[in-house]
Amino acid sequence: MIVSIHQPAYFPWLGYFDKIIQSDIFVYLDTVQFQKNSFQNRNKIRTSKSWIWLTVPVITKNVLFNTPLNKIKIDNKQNWRKKHYQSISMNYRKAIHFKKYNELIEKYYTNEWEYLSDLCFEMLIDFLKILNISTKIIKSSDMQEKNVSKNDLILQICKDLKATTYFSGKCGQDYIDEDSFNKNDINVVFQDYNHPIYNQVYSGFEPNMGIIDLLMNELSSQTIISPQTIKKGYENKKIT
Repeated sequence: MIVSIHQPAYFPWLGYFDKIIQSDIFVYLDTVQFQKNSFQNRNKIRTSKSWIWLTVPVITKNVLFNTPLNKIKIDNKQNWRKKHYQSISMNYRKAIHFKKYNELIEKYYTNEWEYLSDLCFEMLIDFLKILNISTKIIKSSDMQEKNVSKNDLILQICKDLKATTYFSGKCGQDYIDEDSFNKNDINVVFQDYNHPIYNQVYSGFEPNMGIIDLLMNELSSQTIISPQTIKKGYENKKIT
C-alpha cells in the first residue's frame, strides 16, 4: 500500500499529480498550519515574457498560527477572482485548449469561496478526473485528529492507512525520520521528479507552471502524466 500526503495547493504543479498517480492513497493534508509564501494559495501561469504568480488572498491576522488550513478564509474583500480570470484569459486565449477548459476555469471565479481548502479541493478533484487518475483521496480532516509533531503526524497517518510505503516529496528529506518508519515496517521513498517538456502557447519552455498550463496547451481527452515505478520517476522527454 503506497501512501502519499500533501497540503492543499492552488492549481498544483505536475509534481503534485506525480505523487498522487504513483500512490494507492493520497491524503489531502488540510489540518496543518497555513504557510505564507507557499503554493497553498498561489501558483505560476505562463506569460509571453515569462510567468507570473496568481495568489489567492487569505485572512491571516490573529489566526495564522492557531488555525488549521481547512479553516483559513479567503479575503473576498479583494477583487482577486476577476483579476485571476482576466490574467488566465489574457495569457491563454490563444492556447489550443482554451475554449475546451474555459468554462471549467470560469467556474472557480464565479463562486465566492469562503475557505481556501475548499477551492483547492474542488480544483484537485476536477483535474484528477481530466487526467484519469483514480487514486483514492482522503482528507486528513476526515480522519481521527492527531495532536503530534509533523514527522509523527505523517507516520501516524501511514500507520492508520496500513501503508507499506510512504512516497514523500523531495523536501521530506529535511524532516522525515526514516528509522521511525522502518521500525513500523514502512519503506520511505523520496520523489525524484524529472519535469517533462511539452508545448506551450509562447516560445521557449518554462517548467513548474500550475496544472492549468498543461491543460490549456497539451492535454486533450487522454492522460499525459503516465504512471511509473516510484523509484524510477520520469524520463525527461517531450510529450507527444
